[in-house]
Amino acid sequence: MEMAELTALLTPEGLRLLDEQDAAGSIDDIARIVSRLRKAGHSPELVSAVVGQARLRVRARPKFGEFADRMLFTRAGLEQATRLAVAARHAGRFRDAGIGTVADLGCGVGGDALGFAALGIRVLAIEADEVTAAIAAYNLAPFGDQVTVRQGLAEEADLDGVDAVWLDPARRTSGHSETARVRPEDYSPALDWAFELAGHMPSGIKLGPGLDRGMIPHDVEAQWVSADGSTVELVLWSGRLARDGVRRAALTMRGDQAWELTSPGDAEDEPVRALGAFVHEPDGAVIRARLIGEVARSLEAGMLAPQIAYLTSDAALTSPFVQSFRVREVLPADPRALSRALRERGIGRLEIKKRGVDIDPAALRTALKLTGAESATLILTRIGSQRLAILADRVAPEPG
Repeated sequence: MEMAELTALLTPEGLRLLDEQDAAGSIDDIARIVSRLRKAGHSPELVSAVVGQARLRVRARPKFGEFADRMLFTRAGLEQATRLAVAARHAGRFRDAGIGTVADLGCGVGGDALGFAALGIRVLAIEADEVTAAIAAYNLAPFGDQVTVRQGLAEEADLDGVDAVWLDPARRTSGHSETARVRPEDYSPALDWAFELAGHMPSGIKLGPGLDRGMIPHDVEAQWVSADGSTVELVLWSGRLARDGVRRAALTMRGDQAWELTSPGDAEDEPVRALGAFVHEPDGAVIRARLIGEVARSLEAGMLAPQIAYLTSDAALTSPFVQSFRVREVLPADPRALSRALRERGIGRLEIKKRGVDIDPAALRTALKLTGAESATLILTRIGSQRLAILADRVAPEPG
């Protein structure tokens, strides 16, 4: 979104038009809205802004739920925005640490600031981009004087009177729509600056979950977070926002429920053992935090193979930190023989999972030519140089 479009949208007429639009979830929906608005004589800038926002609100619902229909976005801002349920947990940590005022440096469209303000924390929100800062101000306007939004650089923010900071460095090239990921050394603000600030002020630094672990300072708590099966972020906590004795944490969320593993460091893996009655796939946050061993011990499980994140056990145990599968049998790994075996078993719906093998699941699915009414999961992996094709059934996780 360009400033001309935002200026056209931020008028009583523009906002009324936006709120009147039906969901723009398809190309046909967009074409109908464009046609209707153009016939009504609205300016190209306003039509573009209304259509763009109607489409972004649909895309934002998985992150913001019903609140998405009252917010504004840029495409890039929505991509990096924190899910509202995750932002609420961030805010809860600040509240529990007794933080009264937080500086949200790099606030984007205001996702995390919404979480802070909802818990009564005062927020100074800083955003470098002019359009995004204006959108954040709109999204946070319902909180009145509790939230102050300013355009500017994080490095130049006046932190007098601030108890702690939340940093979400820009991890993509600048822009409001098409952007590309940049290397950690090109984040804005720079990681070195962020880490230095975290060394003398309570801080939470949101980063991508795949950050090189060698870049993580030794004196912070590193918490990996997954939401509804996707590993969404790594947060580094310092000062009184970090928990005593915790250096590694894996938080997994499903809907409104959450479970967490914590540890003073990386957990030692359990030994490799032979394939048992169950295979368990650890949650992505558990894998990133290197807490697979903790989960394995709780499941009475061992590693299926060295350096491959599958566990196996005979005990009928599962947990919120894994997806568990009951093993049916081991099938031939050769695609032709595998296709024949699946047809013989009447399997027409197949979930394909893989680790440690160079296989394209989509191409394999086409080659298998599945038919039949039965369903199953196929787990493809290797033990040493041997490929393994494990036919299994998904086990529903037990509540934590």
